[in-house]
Parts: sequence; structure tokens; C-alpha cells
Amino acid sequence: MVERFERFSVAISEISRCWHKLAGEEMKAYGLKGAHATYLVIIGRHPQGITVPELCEQCMKDKSDASRMLAILEEKGLVRKEGPHKSGYGGTLYLTEAGRQAAEHVRRRASRAVEIAGKDLTDPQREAFYKALDSVVGNLRELTRNGIPE
Repeated sequence: MVERFERFSVAISEISRCWHKLAGEEMKAYGLKGAHATYLVIIGRHPQGITVPELCEQCMKDKSDASRMLAILEEKGLVRKEGPHKSGYGGTLYLTEAGRQAAEHVRRRASRAVEIAGKDLTDPQREAFYKALDSVVGNLRELTRNGIPE
């Protein structure tokens, strides 16, 4: 069991480390950090706009992290906030034209990276992998809510 734990932990850590490094390299062109990539792509999936609480839920980030990231994205002219309550966590977020271009670039590059990372998998293996990954994520969420049973 310890071997499985170590293998799982190291693999997840290595995937995360590599992914953040790749995202960071892609975002350098925009003067941003890798963490901004997720925000851009998710906001880009909502051309009708998205609120900060909705964005936080989809990014799995807290409001303080989103606030910091969005301030930088707004400063860079990639995101704008509209609405009567556009200060703080209010308002609706939209990508600017430059933001749409950046989000599309990131989306294409991320798709390419995922394609290359899984190049040795057949379609059935890929399907099984994502099904297993979804199961592990769901079970871990349950454990974080309820704790590890005795």
C-alpha cells in the first residue's frame, strides 16, 4: 500500500510541476505567470461573462487568489469587469480582444501538450484513464469533506 501511495503522490506532484512549468513558459509572452492560464481559458469559455464566484468555483481557487490574478489580467488589458457592482468581487468578467487571443493561444498550446503527453495511449486507454482520474478526484473530494475513515 505504501508503494501505491508513493507512486501516486510522486506522479501527481511531477505532473503538477511539469504542467506549471509549461504553463509558465507559455504565459511569459504575456508577462504573466502560469497560474493565469487557467483563468484566461475559463473566462474564455464564457463569452456571455462570468462572475468572480463562478470563476472561483470552476478554477477551484479561493476569492483572494482570483482577486490577485484578475487584478493583473485587468492591468494587462486582457480582462474587463462590467456591471453596477464591478468593484471587489461583484460584476461580470469578460475577455478583451487581446484576452481572447491570449486564451485561444493558451487553449491551443495546452491541447497540444495534452496530446503529446498522452501520445502512447490508445483511445480506450485514454478513456479508462480519464474515467479513473475522475473517480480518484471524486473520492478524494469526499475524503476532504468527511475525513479518512478509521
